[in-house]
Amino acid sequence: MQASAYLKLSVATAIVTIALKTAAWWWTGSVSLAADALESLVNLAGAVFALAMVTLAAQPADDNHPYGHHKAEYFSSGFEGILIIAAALGILWGAADRWRHPQPLESIGLGVTLAVVSSALNGWMAWAMLRKAREVRSVALAGDARHLITDVWTSAGVVVGLIGVMATGWQWLDPLLAVIVALNILREGVHLMRESTGGLMDEALDAESLAKVQAVLDDFRHPHAIRFDHLVSRVAGQRRFVDLHMHMPASWTLGRAAALRVDLEQALMSAVPGLRASIQLLPMDVEAHTMDEEDLV
Repeated sequence: MQASAYLKLSVATAIVTIALKTAAWWWTGSVSLAADALESLVNLAGAVFALAMVTLAAQPADDNHPYGHHKAEYFSSGFEGILIIAAALGILWGAADRWRHPQPLESIGLGVTLAVVSSALNGWMAWAMLRKAREVRSVALAGDARHLITDVWTSAGVVVGLIGVMATGWQWLDPLLAVIVALNILREGVHLMRESTGGLMDEALDAESLAKVQAVLDDFRHPHAIRFDHLVSRVAGQRRFVDLHMHMPASWTLGRAAALRVDLEQALMSAVPGLRASIQLLPMDVEAHTMDEEDLV
């Protein structure tokens, strides 16, 4: 199943959970359940936008986007972060009003049951999406899955709190839970915004991937025949890139040098799936000059 199919399923799941949580809020009058329902509404908007961005990211390169459209997924992560922050502020506003004007809750048992069912749906969906996100390295899919996980913990906290209201009769627990929900999803929103910004700023490969690249280069390096320098890397959505210079004896034929470069490119792409390597061939005694500080490998 493709990433877009998971996001379509996420949209359907969000619609169901919104219906369940809205019904729970309607019957109980709980502001914490209202906050939980609002977060699911954000889930729906985020999943729809993520689906649009994943579809765009899958389009092939063209004249205006020669490196592809992979970065579109970062817009999804940033958009969902903005939605989460806005939802958190709305929840805090509602909790403050309920704190000033407390109201008795009704049909708490039914509300708790509906919240548990919706939480189970979100938990299953988040688990499936995270597995797929790791498989295809989808930023949009991972962001939506983490938001669903946040929603699961939110629902769990609300359920525990409402059971506490039933046991103690402390009505102030309801707005307090809503505040905790808001702070929790606010933290997740800030995390998604940072991730989106980092991706758009062309962050380098993660340490594990860079170590694999270095291991491949070590296998090809020869003290008197092959050396590498000017290694730079970047991540763009599901795609990863490295650029480097490979120096070799000037006496080598172009055919021999090109054959070695092909072997190196294949080794790098095998070690780091989804990697695209650009390797410039240079004689051993020639140095390339760039405007950036040299990064030797």
